[in-house]
Amino acid sequence: MTDIVVDTYAWIEYFNASEKGLKAKQIIENKDHKIFISSASFAEIISKFLRTNKDINIAISGLNTLSTAVVVSQEISILAGQIHFNEKKKNKDFGMLDSFVAATAKKLNAKILTGDNDFKNFKEAIFI
Repeated sequence: MTDIVVDTYAWIEYFNASEKGLKAKQIIENKDHKIFISSASFAEIISKFLRTNKDINIAISGLNTLSTAVVVSQEISILAGQIHFNEKKKNKDFGMLDSFVAATAKKLNAKILTGDNDFKNFKEAIFI
């Protein structure tokens, strides 16, 4: 079983049923994978749904059904801060929320499912 933390990018594509979303779907719905979401990403997805006038209940239901939310603990927060500090040296656009995804994956020893090029330097990234 492979543990995978799904980034906001991949979730949005999944919910939009785009071409990349269909690739994400194959991984997310594969029973050989245990799917996780950072609670920071959960918030980001809800915001995106609201900004695009979509029903947040679809996101909430889907995320709860398909994944296990990982609470942003103090340990993950500290790790996220360290990752953000280091990644900003290489990529000035690297976002704090991406740091929480990376920290969550590191804590779980998991892969990261994404389409976000900000993860290009992460060996554990799986790109859709």
